[in-house]
Amino acid sequence: MDHEQAVAVLRDKGYRLTPQRLIVLSIVADGAGHMGVDEIFQSAKTAYPYMDVATVYRTLHLFRNLGVVTEVAIGDRLHYELTDPLGGHHHMVCRVCDGAFNLSPHYLEEFRNTLSQEFGFEPDLEHFAISGVCAGCRDSN
Repeated sequence: MDHEQAVAVLRDKGYRLTPQRLIVLSIVADGAGHMGVDEIFQSAKTAYPYMDVATVYRTLHLFRNLGVVTEVAIGDRLHYELTDPLGGHHHMVCRVCDGAFNLSPHYLEEFRNTLSQEFGFEPDLEHFAISGVCAGCRDSN
């Protein structure tokens, strides 16, 4: 999803395009992905000095509920990026360096099929994160 698509979602759902929402959206859209709330807040405060962190949290919560942003836990903090318009967005998160790496959805199809066939369970794997240790950290130990 890009900035314009996200704005269209807000309009289509009847939400006002407040300056605060547009600032937060622009920061996430222009970011390198996996942005923490503190990073978003500092950038937003630079653009709009009256921005408070509660507004950033509320805005990100709204965007997540509307499917505009994806939320992923990296370490003990939540990070955000624009939602992938093609659907599922999966991560491998290193518990040593807190790096987040994209995981192709095709790896989860067999897992989904196994859960469905063996247990009759349909998992929600649209935004899936698995923690572990990345190759770089594993090799350095």
